[in-house]
Amino acid sequence: MAWRGCLVKWSKIESIKSQNTNPCSSRFNPYHQQRFGFRREAKRSDTKRGNDTKETKALPPEAGMPGSQPPPKIRRPSLFRPFMFTVGFTGCSFGAAAILQYETLKSRARAAKDGEELEKLVLGSQDMAYWHDWWNQLSGLQRQALLLMSMLDDFWSSLSEGQKTVTGIIAINTVVLCCWRIPSMQRNMIKYFTSNPVSKTRCLPMILSSFSHYSVIHMVANMYVLWTFSSGIVSLLGKEQFLAVYLSAGVISTMVSYVCKTATGRFHPSLGASGAVMAVLAAVCAKVPEAKLGIIFLPMFTFSAGNALKALVALDTVGLILGWRLFDHAAHLGGALFGVWYVAYGHKLIWRKREPLVKLWHGVRSPGSKGSKPGAGGGAGNP
Repeated sequence: MAWRGCLVKWSKIESIKSQNTNPCSSRFNPYHQQRFGFRREAKRSDTKRGNDTKETKALPPEAGMPGSQPPPKIRRPSLFRPFMFTVGFTGCSFGAAAILQYETLKSRARAAKDGEELEKLVLGSQDMAYWHDWWNQLSGLQRQALLLMSMLDDFWSSLSEGQKTVTGIIAINTVVLCCWRIPSMQRNMIKYFTSNPVSKTRCLPMILSSFSHYSVIHMVANMYVLWTFSSGIVSLLGKEQFLAVYLSAGVISTMVSYVCKTATGRFHPSLGASGAVMAVLAAVCAKVPEAKLGIIFLPMFTFSAGNALKALVALDTVGLILGWRLFDHAAHLGGALFGVWYVAYGHKLIWRKREPLVKLWHGVRSPGSKGSKPGAGGGAGNP
């Protein structure tokens, strides 16, 4: 009985040990397998990643991977619309200049007639005592305002016809320069006031960019040259013809820039009045090549206008060939060549053949008068 009791007791102890051991093993073994299972999965995923990387590196560039694609080539733009815009704008500029000259001569004749009648009326009805009493009735502020207006009028009267004409051009360039400093207008300024043959808007910027400067130094240099040669070019061509040449030169120089950029594939935006200013400078230098010129900061050095024009053309030619990008040398050359061509041939081919248009406009403005030819001649530089 004793051994049987010991056996039963031993069996109970073993069963208790087995019950206490099995849960531990059941808790441990799954965890142990799960941990190694994750390790094996990680190794397999690393292996797959390595294989994928090797396969990706082994793929040729044509496999369509984003990083291996070459940069897209810019398709050369069509210049048909800019060319037609250049021809149409140039024709409209000279046509509008002929009509403007007609209206200017007509208004001058009417103003001269009215001025003579007004002068007779004033001399016959008033004397100096009347104006003395009128001046004494004014307040101090009114007198200061009249004196300031008188000073401005004297300054304006002292300017030549050419300087008066380019004053408006300088004012427009100044306003555009200020618009470049407004952050909210940057997008529209880049779109309409810079010229680029690959831009969506190509025609309108051809003329607007001729009044656009981003740098103050750039604008001051261009406007100084324009102011310097304004008296000579207006006395040579007349105010109306000068405006037509200036606007046409801005568009034509931009068209030449478009052609060179498209031919060389160097597409970058341009702006500035340099092309139009070069046309004015070249026209004066070609017409009066013996005139003496100087540099504002080096007044002791003088040179002839013809030599200055040759030097500028040579410099821009070298810059165009070597691909200098500091200036738009193609636009400079286009403006200079247009200015030389116009004073040599363009004046005879375009301006002297404006009479039919003036007659037509005169018939529209004055249907009752026939046979007269106002505006067909006269004025500075309009033989």
